[in-house]
Amino acid sequence: FGISSNETFVITTTNRMEITEDNFSNLVHDGVTLYLLQSVDQMLLLATKERIEFLPHYDTLVKSGMYEYYASEGQNPLPFALAELIDNSLSATSQNTGIRSIQIKLLFDDSQGKPAVAVIDNGSGMTSKQLNNWAVYRLSKFTRQGDIESDHSGYVRPLPVPRSLNSDISYFGVGGKQAVFFVGQSARMISKPAGSQDVHELVLSKEDF
Repeated sequence: FGISSNETFVITTTNRMEITEDNFSNLVHDGVTLYLLQSVDQMLLLATKERIEFLPHYDTLVKSGMYEYYASEGQNPLPFALAELIDNSLSATSQNTGIRSIQIKLLFDDSQGKPAVAVIDNGSGMTSKQLNNWAVYRLSKFTRQGDIESDHSGYVRPLPVPRSLNSDISYFGVGGKQAVFFVGQSARMISKPAGSQDVHELVLSKEDF
């Protein structure tokens, strides 16, 4: 890399976790993106791109929650799909010490290119690795293990109580991706992890698949 012998540098993950001799063996080395920086908190000069390589499960696109939503006892299935998306925000804000803010916006103008449903919250945020994990169908947030940057680390499933801000309201449990593709054609996740200066963005679309 052309680094002089007297220059200090660090190697970090995209979550700005410094790679050391102690944690290097825990890294998943297949396709992982690393930063070579002068310091852990160095500002990136420009945006970086990372292609997520995985085989999407055909159910994500072919079924997309259709069975569950259309079998919703003759009720309008759209609220159930929105409940799946809001459930992610409930998980993300469950550990907030202050106000929990969750907004649902229906955008009918051309600001997003096409009409869109936006769910916005002030939760803990996700790292690029956690966004990567979210993209993989049938990889539950409660079963992801063996990764030093696993998704929803520290999240504890709440006790089974009536559906509220303190419960999992996911009605069918078919997941956010099926809900997204039941409602529309693509998903854009924008997230800033708590305590981080970096913003991570994930785009999934049926066209890409």
